[in-house]
Amino acid sequence: MTTDILCIGSILWDIIGRSPTAMRLGSDVPGRITRLPGGVAMNIAVTLRRFGMTPALLTAIGRDAEGDELIASCHRIGLLTEYIYRSDDLPTDRYMAIEGANGLIAAVADAHSLEAAGDKILRPLADGRLGSASGPWPGLIALDGNLTEALLADISRSPLFAAADLRVAPASPGKAERLLPLLSHPTATLYVNLEEANLLSKSHSTTAGGAARALLARGAAAVLVTDGGKAAAEGRRGQGVIEGAPPPVLVTRVTGAGDTFMAAHIVAEARGAPREASLAAALRAAADYVSGEIGS
Repeated sequence: MTTDILCIGSILWDIIGRSPTAMRLGSDVPGRITRLPGGVAMNIAVTLRRFGMTPALLTAIGRDAEGDELIASCHRIGLLTEYIYRSDDLPTDRYMAIEGANGLIAAVADAHSLEAAGDKILRPLADGRLGSASGPWPGLIALDGNLTEALLADISRSPLFAAADLRVAPASPGKAERLLPLLSHPTATLYVNLEEANLLSKSHSTTAGGAARALLARGAAAVLVTDGGKAAAEGRRGQGVIEGAPPPVLVTRVTGAGDTFMAAHIVAEARGAPREASLAAALRAAADYVSGEIGS
């Protein structure tokens, strides 16, 4: 089996507690707790696979029981794991979140093993398995912001990524500014929410369209900005900004929605859909996800 897109970043266990009740600080309510394969790169890869693409994963996973179980889950989904860096001394990463009827309450991402592995996860791009400095990978790459700021800066100027169609997402608003070195990368498309867009553009836009224009003004080549249930925007250098409204749905979950949006947009563009149709397809997929219409 050959790959048509590389997903680089966090592959870990998502431990999510969800309650149908609105929550506040100190709430103690009944609900459900699940453990599923997650992480930004994983969530993107799962959606890409659902839409018929074959992602290969570049990440760090421990040689522990949790890591073996995670690799087995990837195999069952149909994701390629042969390029994953398996560490003997780093544990498999985890993410924990609490969600209520009023959205995400709190989350903690433990991606320390991915950060510690550093550029070891990129070896297949340099040693000839997927590319080299003289013959870099020429296709799609989905990259997430759980990598260290230093590694993301290296990627922004690395010849290994010079020929790639690079699709980039921050892991969270707290890590958005890690992507600053990639902001003006000539082949990068940034997928961000309104808060992340404002952090990267150093602006105070109140709409996705305004934030997209601010990012383009800061040198971005292409951007997609979401704002929950409000209008989203797509902007390209020299081609302006378009907007689209997500379908109204009952929100039952939020973790992974942005990753689903990004993956669906990548698939639509890979199939040759025009800008408006690609944005609409991404918004529809994200709405289906948050409503529970697409399974975890």
